[in-house]
Amino acid sequence: MPDHVLTLAQVAKSFGANQVLSNVGFDIGQGEIVGLLGPNGCGKSTLLNLISGVLPPDTGRIAFRGEDVTGMTMDRIARNGLVRTFQLPSMPRRMTVAEMLHAAAARKAGFSSLFRRDLDEREEIDGLLTDLALSHVRHLPAASLSGGQKKLLSIALALRTLPRMICLDEPTAGVHPNLREHMIGLLRRINAAGITLLIVEHDMHFIRELCTRCVVLDRGRVIADCTPSELTSNEEVVEAYLGNARQKRAIA
Repeated sequence: MPDHVLTLAQVAKSFGANQVLSNVGFDIGQGEIVGLLGPNGCGKSTLLNLISGVLPPDTGRIAFRGEDVTGMTMDRIARNGLVRTFQLPSMPRRMTVAEMLHAAAARKAGFSSLFRRDLDEREEIDGLLTDLALSHVRHLPAASLSGGQKKLLSIALALRTLPRMICLDEPTAGVHPNLREHMIGLLRRINAAGITLLIVEHDMHFIRELCTRCVVLDRGRVIADCTPSELTSNEEVVEAYLGNARQKRAIA
């Protein structure tokens, strides 16, 4: 059993009378790629907000690499090595893509340096832009990118901090279908470098191809913790997330 990089215990969050998360608990091992699934409104993005420090939980405990990070600010959690991307990333209008990547580095190294230690910063950024198919927009304002390009830039910015874990909120939403297979390969390479991934995603092909395990939420609680291949045999998951029998056959 791998060491736990992330542990959630009895995590709950409500907004007024709306109980969004209730008694959520699971562990993620070092080096895992875990999909966080569930129907719209089940609490997936709220849970990412709690894990990453955007919001504090009402109750429960969140630990990252053995340290209690419950209620810590987002910047402090990021400095500890847990970063995230957003479903709808906001980008500045007056900074180019390349300028943002220069500004994002916590150290004079980054993702590509995990494979080659002799890279300088410019080579590092060039490599990231190539890996994420963003070389042709390097001099454009970041805010001018398409929705899919902003998702890719968000991943590049996360990698510049040399994280231990990345939480991704719907990374394929708005990304051209031709880039999805490229993104699967990129995330596998990121994971092979020792980075743990937690991914909120609706694209079941993406989940089956990439994730080794799935945690499924419904109405704010965990209803399944299984492999992708076991999703369609879990009746509670089928009813809550996958829908009717026709939808079940469509993803089988």
